[in-house]
Amino acid sequence: MKHLLSTADLDAATAIEILDTAAEMASVSGREIKKLPTLRGRTVVNLFYEDSTRTRISFEAAAKRLSADVINFSAKGSSVEKGESLKDTAWTLQAMGADAVVIRHPASGAPHRLANWVTGSVLNAGDGTHEHPTQALLDAYTMRSRMGRLDGLHVAIVGDVLHSRVARSNVLLLNTLGAKVTLVGPPTLIPTDLNTSVQLNYDLDAVLPQADVVMMLRVQRERMTDSYFPSAREYSRRYGLDGARLRRMPSHAIVMHPGPMNRGMEITPEVADSPRSTIVEQVTNGVSVRMACLYLLLGGAR
Repeated sequence: MKHLLSTADLDAATAIEILDTAAEMASVSGREIKKLPTLRGRTVVNLFYEDSTRTRISFEAAAKRLSADVINFSAKGSSVEKGESLKDTAWTLQAMGADAVVIRHPASGAPHRLANWVTGSVLNAGDGTHEHPTQALLDAYTMRSRMGRLDGLHVAIVGDVLHSRVARSNVLLLNTLGAKVTLVGPPTLIPTDLNTSVQLNYDLDAVLPQADVVMMLRVQRERMTDSYFPSAREYSRRYGLDGARLRRMPSHAIVMHPGPMNRGMEITPEVADSPRSTIVEQVTNGVSVRMACLYLLLGGAR
């Protein structure tokens, strides 16, 4: 594996190798000294054209735990704001000797372009409304650690699927790993171009009793100006996960959310903070999964 650009590029064996490696990395995170010397002398650049504290910190922690040198490049207040193109930035990173570049960009496809311009590995940390592969991997890892398996699980992904790169990456990966996926939300927020093996349902209450995993997506408030649904209150009434809906789920089922949450909108505090919720675990698991990705991309590349 040279790059991690899309979950569509992962076959089942590679995805499971990443999850198994992440489990080994998680044991390191439990130690008093949380460091491995694996990537000593390697340079990882975090190239973020969009704000994302959580993902950037997670990648930074992952690289540092593997003893890599980390350079954080924020597009705000940089030469990018002076008009430098992605290609020129890529050449600059190349000249610095970056072994891996973690990129988040508002344009779908930007990581694929970057991969053509640098000799190091490129990890997609989110591109436009296209994909976010490490989020899907950490979600799969969390499901497997809580449920003991992925094959045959019924996963409901609920909310603004149309604009969600997390949903796209999850659909692709979960299909590869044998899970059954149902997309739930208002018809205006469910894309029609997704994989045919995915089921669509506009009624959350009908799906909940059969779901092993319910993944709530953030309502992207910046889209509120468009008339995708009548009001926040109406959305919450039909598609928000509250205590009453949690009780309709099977007793073994779990609740996930990629974060950041709109508490009281797509999920109530009661549900977000319940033992059935894996939201905090997902953050912890994110570091282990990103350590695994960096290790597998760079560990044997010398």
